[in-house]
Amino acid sequence: MMDIHEILKKLPHRYPILLVDRVLELDKGKSIRALKNVTINEPFFVGHFPHRPVMPGVLMLEAMAQAAALLAFDTLGVTPDDKTVYYFAGIDGARFKRPVEPGDQLVMDVTLERMKAGIFKFRGVTRVGEQVACEAELMCTMRTVA
Repeated sequence: MMDIHEILKKLPHRYPILLVDRVLELDKGKSIRALKNVTINEPFFVGHFPHRPVMPGVLMLEAMAQAAALLAFDTLGVTPDDKTVYYFAGIDGARFKRPVEPGDQLVMDVTLERMKAGIFKFRGVTRVGEQVACEAELMCTMRTVA
């Protein structure tokens, strides 16, 4: 549905913080399914348990937020510019159910629950295969910066 070239046009993030490789499905105003391939070359693996590399939970949340941003931009019909920043406004009910290791493929399912007064509320679930790795409610907002 959306390859890395399209993602790079929509998200301001770049290596090493761009955490969405592909959008598999997008239902405007409702949901998105996105993919992150996790490789041993990720810079965080160098220091996050070098003897047993594990993807930090906060980066799983960030990956879901980036997928949520793509859904929000598509819902609003906008492409953010250099003056637009998409921020976390809150994270609730974050749970980490399974470690994510090199070679895993994260599939992020994010649904738009509510959009009110410039605040977006999403529900996200990230899986590796059939197993839930992470789930959370995410609140995000867009701001214009000088």
